[in-house]
Amino acid sequence: MRITVLTSAVVLAFAFAVPAASAVAESGPSPTPGQDALQRDLGLSEPQARVRQAHEAGASVVERQLRSRLGDRFGGAWFGVAEGRLKVGVLNDQDAQLVRAAGGAPVQVARSEKQLAEAKATLDGSFKAAGKGVHTWHVDVATNTIVVTAADRESGERFVKAAGLDAATARVTIGQAPQPLYDIRGGDQYVINGNTLCSIGFSVNNGGFVTAGHCGGTGSPTLGYNNVSQGTFAGSSFPGNDYAWVRTNGNWTPRPWVNNYSGGNVNVAGSQEAVVGASICRSGRTTGWRCGVIQAKNVTVSYSGQLVHGLTQTTACAEPGDSGGAWISGNQAQGVTSGGSGNCSSGGTTFYQPVNEILGAYGLTLTTSGGGGTSRLIGWQNKCIDVPNSNGVDGQRLQLWDCNGTNAQNWTFPGDGTIRAFGLCMDVAWGSTANGAAIQLATCSGNPAQQFVLTGAGDLVNPQSNKCVDVTGWGGTGTPLQQWDCSGGANQKWRRG
Repeated sequence: MRITVLTSAVVLAFAFAVPAASAVAESGPSPTPGQDALQRDLGLSEPQARVRQAHEAGASVVERQLRSRLGDRFGGAWFGVAEGRLKVGVLNDQDAQLVRAAGGAPVQVARSEKQLAEAKATLDGSFKAAGKGVHTWHVDVATNTIVVTAADRESGERFVKAAGLDAATARVTIGQAPQPLYDIRGGDQYVINGNTLCSIGFSVNNGGFVTAGHCGGTGSPTLGYNNVSQGTFAGSSFPGNDYAWVRTNGNWTPRPWVNNYSGGNVNVAGSQEAVVGASICRSGRTTGWRCGVIQAKNVTVSYSGQLVHGLTQTTACAEPGDSGGAWISGNQAQGVTSGGSGNCSSGGTTFYQPVNEILGAYGLTLTTSGGGGTSRLIGWQNKCIDVPNSNGVDGQRLQLWDCNGTNAQNWTFPGDGTIRAFGLCMDVAWGSTANGAAIQLATCSGNPAQQFVLTGAGDLVNPQSNKCVDVTGWGGTGTPLQQWDCSGGANQKWRRG
């Protein structure tokens, strides 16, 4: 079996990089930032960031309820930092009472959100009058106005007047013109040194993406799928290893996606390593989405005498240009394409560089969706949320128990805000909003008592009550769970694992 790798001009051995020709289609559609970033960018202390995240977790639920109840009288909603709760625009005193009863803070406004939306639609219809001096326009619910951003006040006011709006409804602010931003997505094409094509592996939160080392050396510039300036190789290792990190510029946004080449994306939820024999799929700019099984790990490959160690061997095919592309099993990132033999017509053997080694080498963290799949919920004393005796029945109170890998501790996250086990939903007993209410299993009904948000700070919050899942009395194995005011204590911290 001959193993080959093609780069732009020289046959090195086989890593599926090809000379640049034409770009591929633009990426399609949507991690929450870490708490350290919240503290840095919003000027918050650690307790302030934690409390704010807990409060914000419930704001969207309250907004949805009040939007439905107020209908055309709804005056918009926004999170009030000083109040620590949702502020809601109202047109009369009766609606203000309704907002207070729902836990919001009412604010008297002159225009409903519907009226503001109609005013914005008027501007949309007058877009030809905007000219290059007008950059954006939007509804600002906090000021109950339309905000027009322009290069200068004269341009903005001229646009507002042409649309027939008054200064009380639409106000002008001065700002810079926005620039296009592009998504970083696994499997998409990128160009190295203007003449070599490879594929993106996985987005990383540190800015950029991981890919194959043979695609480019440290310092090599890159262009995106659209030939727009993208970034520079911040690090690269080949041979010995076959990995690299491309640090991208501000026009490119890391996304937790891999292109499935069927018009959609596969979400990346983590990087748990799959076992030998597991099914696996890869994405690349030349042959798209291809699947196979894992045959062996820790494989040493000779690319025309250049050794690369620690690769994983698979039955999935690949061809030149697929180098560096993403390998994923379910929703778990596995690695980036290194090289192989054969092709996607007759079949082949392909090798990938495991992604966790790349992340560790450069101190990177994977950009993930944080949702989907099944996992344990681990918390106080490294114990798990557990269904007692695996007795999955309606009304079964949940407890803390030693993590043991049984179905009693396997929780499914279907993406609708619920957390499920044994076909039932995690639930706050009787929909209570009081401290001490039991956390239990119940028949899934879609009510707010069964909605939970695991925040970046590790709080598991029920938005209806704005309270956290709590280990009663800081107890150990067998301690029942309750909801309680979010305090930031270790008995309220949870992680998926």
